[in-house]
Amino acid sequence: MASSQDLSASPNLLAATLVCAPSAPALTPALARAATAAVAAARARWLAEGVALDLLIPAGPAPAEAEMRLRGALDGAPVDVIVQNAAGRRKKLFVADMDSTMIGQECVDELAAEVGLKDHVAAITERAMRGEIPFEDALRERVALLRGLPGETAGAVIAKAIRPTPGGRALVMTMRRHGARAVLASGGFTAFTSVIAAKLGFDADYANRLELDEDGRFAGTVAEPIFGAGGKLETLERLRAELGLARDETLAVGDGANDLPMLKAAGLGVAFHGKPRVAAEAGARVDHGDLTALLYAQGYAREEFLED
Repeated sequence: MASSQDLSASPNLLAATLVCAPSAPALTPALARAATAAVAAARARWLAEGVALDLLIPAGPAPAEAEMRLRGALDGAPVDVIVQNAAGRRKKLFVADMDSTMIGQECVDELAAEVGLKDHVAAITERAMRGEIPFEDALRERVALLRGLPGETAGAVIAKAIRPTPGGRALVMTMRRHGARAVLASGGFTAFTSVIAAKLGFDADYANRLELDEDGRFAGTVAEPIFGAGGKLETLERLRAELGLARDETLAVGDGANDLPMLKAAGLGVAFHGKPRVAAEAGARVDHGDLTALLYAQGYAREEFLED
C-alpha cells in the first residue's frame, strides 16, 4: 500500500487525504482498504500510520463524488476527507484566522471575562461567527463593554488563558521552510496577533487596533475601518498579487462567517472546526484533526514536519 512517490507532482489526477486527530488515531488498515476500494485508488500512501493516508485517484469521479464515496466507506469514523487536484498541492501563501483557529479561544471573550461579562460577550461572538449578525456591529458592541480595562490586560490574558491550537506551529514552520509566506489575518486585536504571530512563526499579522484613552485604558472603541471579512479577503488577494501567485497556490483557514470570502477565494479554503454555515460552504473542512491536517492535505508526511 505504501509508496514514496510524491503525489503532489501527479497531473490530471485527484488526491484524497484522509486524516484524523493525532491524539486519537482512528484510521485503521480496514478503513484504509475500504476507502481505497471505494474510489479505485491507483496508489495509497501513509503520511502518518493510523493518522493520515493519501489516495491517488485516477480520472473518473468529480471531487465531490469522490468525497461522498470516501465518507460512505469510512462509515461515520472520526476521519476528515479532503479531495483536490493532485498537482500543485503544496501552497506558497498561507493566510490564517486566529481566534478559534490558530488559538483555541476568542480573545474578546477572554478580555470580557476580566469584567465579568464573558458569557454575555461570548453569546454575541457566537452569533457573529455564525453569520447571524454583522461582524462590524458585533465587534463595536463587544469592545464598548471593555471600556476602562487597563491596556496591559491583553498581555495578562495571553499568559493566563490563550493557548495555541495543536499543530499550529508545525503547520506554519513547515510551510515556511518550503518557501511559503504565512500571515495571520484576524478580526481580533493587534495586541494579541502580534504575540501569537511571533510565537507560531508567522511572517506578518493583520488585525484591529483597540484604542486607549489618555490613562492607557481601553477607550471602548476600535480603530476604524474595522478589519473584518473584507480585510481578510483583501489581504489574501493583495499578497497573492505581490508574490505573483496563481489562486491555486494559496491556502486559507478559518472557522467563522467573516472568514468565508477569504476561504472561497483561496486555492484551498479550509473550515477548521467551523461553524455550520462555514463548514457547508468552504471548499474543504477539518472537523476532527488538528492543524497538521493542513500539512497532510498538502501531501507532507509526518517526518517532514518542522516545529522549531
